Amino acid sequence: MTTIGILGLQGAVREHVQAVEQCGAQAVVVKSVEQLTGLDGLILPGGESTAMRRLLDKYEMIEPLKEFAAKGKPLFGTCAGLILLAKEIDGSDQVHLGLMDIAVERNSFGRQRDSFEAEIAIAGVADSMNAVFIRAPHITEAGENVEILAKYDGRIVAAREGYLLGCSFHPELTDDYRFTQYFLDMVNAAKEDFSQEKVAIDTSL
Repeated sequence: MTTIGILGLQGAVREHVQAVEQCGAQAVVVKSVEQLTGLDGLILPGGESTAMRRLLDKYEMIEPLKEFAAKGKPLFGTCAGLILLAKEIDGSDQVHLGLMDIAVERNSFGRQRDSFEAEIAIAGVADSMNAVFIRAPHITEAGENVEILAKYDGRIVAAREGYLLGCSFHPELTDDYRFTQYFLDMVNAAKEDFSQEKVAIDTSL
């Protein structure tokens, strides 16, 4: 069975667990470096990116997460998780994981009281999907290898670069699990790629 970790230091963890399980995969709440072993993919949930960074530093998880991605393991960042993935944060000299070739603007849709829901189209996922925006960031710039999956009000709110996936909204807060399934399909494709590479290496020995 495919095993997906949900970074469990802070943020919307339980809802991601439910979404992953509804898609037929095993969910593991990750609170330590050791728990990264054996995972097929990892979700970085929404929450508060600054607080999450402090906890990542406290538990010395920044470099292990970079190594996890370097092995070709897919990561999915939602809302604050998107900020963690970005190589550039508008108005800040500090980045967090710096894995995805995007720049993001924090709280670009307003504060908590400005939270809203909207119907958006997501390329390869759905012509129409209800998206929940809570203190949401948006992608201001995307590198040439980044595929833009969705926009709202002219702003990029979902994108993919290889096995990295990010979005501004909270797909786990609805009962529509198609975007979570999209990530699981990425994970299964990565597992297949790894298996094929291993076979190629073994047969060349």
